[in-house]
Amino acid sequence: MHTFETHIRSVPDFPKQGIIFKDITPLLQERFTEVIETMCSTIDWSQIDHVVGIESRGFILGAAMAQLKGKGFIPMRKKGKLPPPIIAEAYVLEYGTDILEMIVNEKSARVVLVDDVLATGGTLRAAMKLCERNKLEVQALSLLINLSFLNKFKEEGLPVHAPLNY
Repeated sequence: MHTFETHIRSVPDFPKQGIIFKDITPLLQERFTEVIETMCSTIDWSQIDHVVGIESRGFILGAAMAQLKGKGFIPMRKKGKLPPPIIAEAYVLEYGTDILEMIVNEKSARVVLVDDVLATGGTLRAAMKLCERNKLEVQALSLLINLSFLNKFKEEGLPVHAPLNY
């Protein structure tokens, strides 16, 4: 049994008042290989063509997962970071609004969508819509931490895989 929780730092009032930020930096520093192996363990990789990582911590986790499983990696970035042609999706998150972008995908593929924390789900829902609009069928959602008290993803039957659930 992993004890990842002991390596996660809770930072109150960041990035704004009332938010408790889950800092995974100490966990990645101490247990990175085990984190990646654990995040990969519950996914049916025979159903996955590529890994999509959401900027920025989803890049760290997703790229390592893709490497471990021999899959391609697709970055999903914040607005203005990718060259055209791009496809975009705006969304609301707990502390503001943002836009996610991807380079236009030419052929259909099955993907696992990766990020660090699932809170209210605004970013992840926008990422799912963006994948769908870009010929990418989301087979699994892989998060290091699911703050399940803030979202209904599991109750909605969405394919959430997370080693840490609060």
